[in-house]
Amino acid sequence: MEVAIRKMGNSQGVLIPKPILAQLGLEGTADLQVRDGVIEIRAVRRNPREGWADDARRVAEHGDDALVWPEVANEGDADLVW
Repeated sequence: MEVAIRKMGNSQGVLIPKPILAQLGLEGTADLQVRDGVIEIRAVRRNPREGWADDARRVAEHGDDALVWPEVANEGDADLVW
């Protein structure tokens, strides 16, 4: 797709059509890099475990953190020295 490079204040920019943004999941902010003469625009990578600690605390506060499966032990585990 050919697009026009437009003057935007002291910079220049390209308007990205809404369907393309939606297809890529881009919203709000993006990661912009130049590699081998190519401009790359990607969704910002988030830590996949972001918020897990808060969620675990919330679950524990509600008492929902009990074991689902009983503890499994092997014969002789009590004799092991750690």
